[in-house]
Order: sequence, then structure tokens, then C-alpha cells
Amino acid sequence: MSAPGFPVAEGEESVRPSGLLDVLRVASVVLDAEGRVVLWSPQAEELFGYPAQEALGQYAARLMVHEQHLDLVVKLFADVMVTGQSWAGAFPIRRKDGSTRLVEFRNMRLLDDHGDVYALGLCADRSTVRQLERDVALSTRMIAQSPIGLAVLDTDLRYVSVNPALERLDGITAQEHIGRSIGEVLPHLDVEAIESAARHVLETGRPLVAQKATGRTAAGPDEERAWSLSLYRLEDAVGTVLGVAGSVVDITEQHRASVEAESARRRLQVIADASARIGTTLELDRTARELADVAVPELADIAAVDLLEAVVAGRRSSLGPTEPAVIRALAVQAAGAPQALRAADPPGQVTRYGPDRLVTECVRTGRPVMVAEVAPADLPRIARSPEAAELLAEAGVHSYLAVPLIARGEVLGAVDLKRTHNPEPFSEDDLLLARELASRAAVQIDNARWYQNARDTALTLQRSLLPSHPPVTGGLEVASRYQPAGATSEVGGDWFDVIPLDGGKTALVVGDVMGSGINAAATMGRLRTATNTLASLDLDPARLLEHLDKITEGLDHSIATCVYAVHDPQLRQCRIANAGHLPPARLRPGHPPELLELPTGVPLGVGGVAFSTTTVDLEPGDRLVFYTDGLVETRQHPLDERLDALLSLLEGPDRPLEEVCDLLLRTLHQPDNSDDVALLIARVQKPG
Repeated sequence: MSAPGFPVAEGEESVRPSGLLDVLRVASVVLDAEGRVVLWSPQAEELFGYPAQEALGQYAARLMVHEQHLDLVVKLFADVMVTGQSWAGAFPIRRKDGSTRLVEFRNMRLLDDHGDVYALGLCADRSTVRQLERDVALSTRMIAQSPIGLAVLDTDLRYVSVNPALERLDGITAQEHIGRSIGEVLPHLDVEAIESAARHVLETGRPLVAQKATGRTAAGPDEERAWSLSLYRLEDAVGTVLGVAGSVVDITEQHRASVEAESARRRLQVIADASARIGTTLELDRTARELADVAVPELADIAAVDLLEAVVAGRRSSLGPTEPAVIRALAVQAAGAPQALRAADPPGQVTRYGPDRLVTECVRTGRPVMVAEVAPADLPRIARSPEAAELLAEAGVHSYLAVPLIARGEVLGAVDLKRTHNPEPFSEDDLLLARELASRAAVQIDNARWYQNARDTALTLQRSLLPSHPPVTGGLEVASRYQPAGATSEVGGDWFDVIPLDGGKTALVVGDVMGSGINAAATMGRLRTATNTLASLDLDPARLLEHLDKITEGLDHSIATCVYAVHDPQLRQCRIANAGHLPPARLRPGHPPELLELPTGVPLGVGGVAFSTTTVDLEPGDRLVFYTDGLVETRQHPLDERLDALLSLLEGPDRPLEEVCDLLLRTLHQPDNSDDVALLIARVQKPG
């Protein structure tokens, strides 16, 4: 479609006129050979103040020129008409209202098809011309001297003009810009995003201000830089869209400072997160998993936490240059990398890594090992086997970092980190963060290691001190259980015993040494030994507890609770004494379960208080249930409520004792209970 009033030849596109002549308001006047006005444009009406009907046919010199310049103008007009040479100049004109105005003229001779001669005068207000010249000169200087890169693109987003500053930023000359697209000039930028933004500016007229762009240009092909880009639509005086103008400011230093600040903030956030999440328990495997969970995906796509096997066993380890590293995998975590996960050692597995492996180098030297860009030749030194190396290659492992776990001057193991999905290689900042995480986690892992070793020692000691008894002894069928404390606490001092006595009698003991750890287990062992010795004397239960009380007083101020019972199958009785312990439960066929009403007594080690013996009848089929407080006590429930729950579980038909033990532990013992449980159940057998 052609513009209104402007016919367009077939096959040609419509081109809107420039607005420059409209800014200048150029007036056109045509004179015949005698100097009379034959054509008078609307701009002439505006400039001189005479409408066309008044000007046409008049002598132009008298109409337009001030009297003092009349002779000069007449001569200049005659010269142009005779010689045909154009003339240009400026002189004051007289307007219809009597005022004067300085006007610039361009005069030239015209010939029509009959050979008649005319004069064309083009004129414009001198002040308007000078203002435009100043604007152009100022714009040219500003653009040329500006430290900001400036460019103009046409409506096809091809360069029309660039200033010297942009030449320096892009690293190519202005001539190499002209006529080319952004992608052709700057292929290493996000061209699609920039061109999309420029088209949006073209379509809407809404400018884009301070949009950040990063990439590389010919000015620095090996250096990533950042720019602030602003775009606005360029229009002429009549609103014709000419293209897009843009300014480019190099903000690389600010960008780097921002990236570094963000990196520091991220490191602090990860470290704060690690402080809260690592070491929530003293369980070694769980602490290692917590470290791996923090590392993925914040730092790596795959993380493995490995300890030297000697360290796990509680021994110090030092490797020579040719020695392999025997490593136990504790935890592995991966984000969307199944092949790499299969390539890792599964938790609990012990593997020998040769002296040439990178993880061996890490734990031998106690220094990080980083391969920022992993090449195929590096994978055999990273993986545990050739098959694992193939899996790592399939997963796309492209960057590797191993950081030692060092606590109290001892190398415990290493954190093994790999990247697959994250396209960035490990950097010095990543190394700094990994070392900080490893340093913090190593202390927690070391604490968990020593705690686990101490706990295993105490548990081994305690189990070695607990009895192994036949299922039937002295007319009693007996079943027992010992459940150590939860992983968050140390081993306690709970114990039980089944002691055969003369005359077919049997002593049943359940006790609990207050405290935990090796000391509690050792005290428990000494009390158990003393109880066995005293039981052989066939003492009354109360008298036996008095002796145990005196013994306990001499054991570093230890305190213990205890129930001691002696079953006599001949008398069908059980004599029981209690030292501050929870009462046993009795189950009789045809009767509801009950807690025996016994004088509670005071714990062993308090001293000065007598104990008493209670005699309880026991018929064949009757059962006694002895237990420690770890079975029923919780922080959330009253003790009476928990004891009622115990009796409810014991109610019902007679069941195998082993099954009852499992039921009570499974139902009553809380997973997070920080106390041991000792459980002993005895059922009276029928005679014969």
C-alpha cells in the first residue's frame, strides 16, 4: 500500500518521506523571467505572511525583500537567470506584518519544455537552520566522543551506525558492523534474547533499560564480560519508525563483584545449612549421609563420603607413596545421575584403591585433588574399576574434586565430588566451600566415630556380662530380651539374670544402673557378679538387697534399682524384694494381669533403709514379667498410662513367651528412647 498522496510504481514498496524538510519548514517560490511570483508554497505563506492569492503575480523583490537589499537582490536574480549558476545566501526579508526575519536562500534557474526560463527559490528561517546544525554537530560529537557504546539498527535489526566506543567494545570496525545482524557481529552472546527484546521495543515503543548481557566479543575472545544494554525505538519528526537505538555500558567489574558477593552469600548459606544439618546424631553413617545431602546439589551432582577402614576401626592410618588405600564407603548421593550412582561404592562396602588413584592421593597427602576439566584419560584414576570408569563416562562426568576429611590433625577419609548436569567446572570458590564443609563435617564424623567405637565397646562389654540361660530351669520356662539404647545415646547399665539355686529353686533378677557408657556397664557387671555370689548363699531377698546396697555404696557413688525374686516350685511361692524398681506384673489364668503390690524400697547405693520381702503365690501356668523403665517410660506420657498399656498387651490368651517378648518391645519401646531395656518373663511349669 502506498502512502497517501504518493503514487508508487508497480512492484515498488512504499517508502515514507523523511521528516527533515518538515523540521526546516523549507518554503518554495517560483518566479518568471520578469521576477513575478507564479508558484507560492504553503510554507512560503507561513514564512512571509502573504497568502498565495496576494503573492501570485507580484514582483517578488518588492514583496519579499527589505528596501535596503532591493538592488542587490535584483542583480543576483538577473545573474542567476542569465548565467544559470545557482546562488545561496542569507539576508533579511520583510514579512507582511512589517517585521523582518533572517532567511537562508537557495536560488536556481529552471527551464520548462517550451524553453521558458524560471527561477526557483528555496528558503528557510535562518535560526531554524542554525539550530538544526548545532543539534547535528552536538549529536555527532557526543556520539563520537561518548565512552558508552552507541548503535543504531534498522527495522530489520541490522547495524546502520555505531560509534567508536562500540567499535572498541565489540573489537571490530564500524564498517564491519554496517549491514550485518547482531548474531553475525556478536555470535558468542545470547543473540536470540537480545533480538527478541529489540523486536519488542520496535513493536511496542516501550524502551528496555539496563538489561544485563554476558558473553565474549572479538575484543576479548578468551574473557567473559558483562554489559548493561538499553534499547529504545527511533522515530523521525513525523513518527516514522526508523529502527532501534541502543547504548552499551561495560559493567564487567560490577558484574564480577556481584558474582563474587553472590558466591560468598551462597557459601555462607551452604555452610549455615551444613551446620544445622550435619551432626544431628552421633551415628556415623547418618552423619556421613547428612554431609552428602548438603553437598548435592549445592556443590556437586554426585557426592560420596568415604573413610579409611583403619580409622573406622579406631586406628590411626598413614599411607606410604606406594600403598593402596583401604576405604569404607559410608554414604553416596546423586542428583539425576543413575550411571554415576552405580559407579560409586555402595555404603558399607570396603574397597582397595591403588596408589595411583586420585582419592588415594587425597587421603595420603591430606590435600585436595581437583580436575577441573575431566578428560577420558582421567576417569581410570577417578573410578574404582574399568567398568565404573565407563559408567562415569556415560553419566557425563566432566569435573572432579576430592577433599580430605581432617579432624584433630588426622586424615579420616575424603569427600568425593563430581559434576555431570552442572555445566560449570569446579572452581577455586567451589574448592573453598568444599574444604569448609569437609572441615566442619570431619569434626562431627570424628565425634560419631569415637562415640560409635566407645558404644560398641560398652555394648560388647554389656552383652558379655549378660547371661545366657536355658529356656527351662527349676520348674520355670524363661524368655528374655535386651535392647540397647537408641543410636543417639550411650549404652546403659540394664541387666537381668536367671540363677539356678539348690532345691530346684530359681533366682530371677532385673536391675538398672543409673548412667550410661562403659562405667555403667562395668558397674552392672560387678553388681551381677555380686548378686550371683550372694544368691548361692540362699539368702532372703531382702537380706540379699541389703548386701548389694553396701556393695553399691563403694562403687564410685553408683545408684541402681533392682528386683530380686526367688521361685520355690515345691512351695509354689515366689519371694520378692524391691530396691526402687518398677513392680513386676503377674498373669494368672482366668484373672486380669496385675502389678504386684510390693514395698518400693530405695535404690541400691542410697544406704540406711531396710528392705522387705513379699511372698507371692504362683501356680502352674502363672507368669511373672520383669522389666526396666526403658520399656515403659517416655517423655510424652504419664507412667501410669504406660503401665496400663503394658497390662493391656499382656491380657488375652496364653502365648509363647518369646512372642510376648517381641510384642512388648515392638509396641512399647519407642525408637528414639534414650534408655536400655531389659525384659525377663517366667512361666511356672506343671510338675513332672
